[in-house]
Amino acid sequence: MGLVLRGGTVVTALETYPADVRIDGEQIGMIAQHIEPTAADQVLDVTGKYLLPGGIDAHTHFDLPFGDMSTADDFESGSRSAVMGGTTTVIDFATQFRGEPLTEALENWHDKARGKSYCDYGFHMAISDWKQGMTAQMEELVRKSGVTSFKLYMAYKGSMQVDDGVLFDVLRKSGEMGALVCLHCENGDVVNLLVQEARAQGRTAPSTHPLTRPPAVEEEAVARAIALANMAKAPLYIVHLSTRGALETAERARKQGACVYIETCPQYLLLDDRRYEGESFESAKYVISPPLRSPEHGEALWEGIRRGAVDTIATDHCSFNFQGQKSLGRNDFSKIPNGMPGVEHRLGLLYSAGVVPGKISLNQFVSLTATRPAQLFGIFPRKGTIAVGSDADIVLWDPQATKVIGKENHHCHVDYEPYEGFSQTGLPVHVFLRGRQIVRDGKLLDSAPGGRYLFRKPLK
Repeated sequence: MGLVLRGGTVVTALETYPADVRIDGEQIGMIAQHIEPTAADQVLDVTGKYLLPGGIDAHTHFDLPFGDMSTADDFESGSRSAVMGGTTTVIDFATQFRGEPLTEALENWHDKARGKSYCDYGFHMAISDWKQGMTAQMEELVRKSGVTSFKLYMAYKGSMQVDDGVLFDVLRKSGEMGALVCLHCENGDVVNLLVQEARAQGRTAPSTHPLTRPPAVEEEAVARAIALANMAKAPLYIVHLSTRGALETAERARKQGACVYIETCPQYLLLDDRRYEGESFESAKYVISPPLRSPEHGEALWEGIRRGAVDTIATDHCSFNFQGQKSLGRNDFSKIPNGMPGVEHRLGLLYSAGVVPGKISLNQFVSLTATRPAQLFGIFPRKGTIAVGSDADIVLWDPQATKVIGKENHHCHVDYEPYEGFSQTGLPVHVFLRGRQIVRDGKLLDSAPGGRYLFRKPLK
């Protein structure tokens, strides 16, 4: 028995066309202008709806430890939020802590996710403690575990930050094995100095946070990272890029032959540094790194998206409650856990602010949120497109439906909503994961999580 989705409009990264889609088991079995169902088939009328590939958020942090606590969202609540917003795959960051082998760190994240995720999921491996002999562990993760990307931080001195020698070494090894380095680009030494100076001067409010991470610390780090990647002859994926200067640097490098991929996030497109104005502690909700920027940076990013300079839009979903977690930094901004939620509203925000006003096309929307992340992270064409043989991860998108985003209607475990009051046009009314309907009329159907781990292919 199959399921025929009748009367909708299929949207991929390259095409938009009316078609029926037949789901056979877990895969898309047929796409045609008209599909005649068998007597055993079910038929769902999707007239007026877009058929989009399930969204892929390649940057989430679920159940991430931070000191004596963890993020507010674990894999159960984070993945539930994802599917309710039309995202059917996440790639989370398994994180190695001091003294851990990479293989042990990966198993820790498998334990966190196993049996708890409503969407399919993969892992990047975040490296914080590089030692001789870890090359073999990287190789094992790529070949035997399907972890084909590694995260490094140029920031967070004393915890996650690695030096240039480690970065260069990991880039070389990744390039040799077809893996992709994902890099947080901020000059952590300079940030650390600026933070210490601010605290010594008694400037402790959240409004100080962006002043200690000015655009130049990102722009310098991006330029340095690209130079090191070129020396290592390795591709580079820059996460959550937030500034005009960093984007221009990456584009210049590309024109000179560098292999650089760019990710940005909705917060850098739709929010800005006015959220930090004043001395109210409310602005702690927006303490993220890199911080929100002045409006001209967001405008430059939109223009970069329009001309194809940005490859993916992810969320960096890293949620901490305002009360009891963010509030631990009430007397010292440097103790505020960095991060905010976003996995549920990524598609809706980008559609509302990008597609509806004509800043980007529907096809660009699909490319940024599904196809390019699938291609870069080794799950295309299984994921990221509507095609015969692909997983039937399909979002039925109602372009006319609307809602107002708020804490009362989101599905994550965070006690605030950073996009409170934003109007959303376009909603995922039905969501299918591998042919199984998990959201119907905006309601979660699954009583138990059914997401699976994804073994990913190398970039080459």
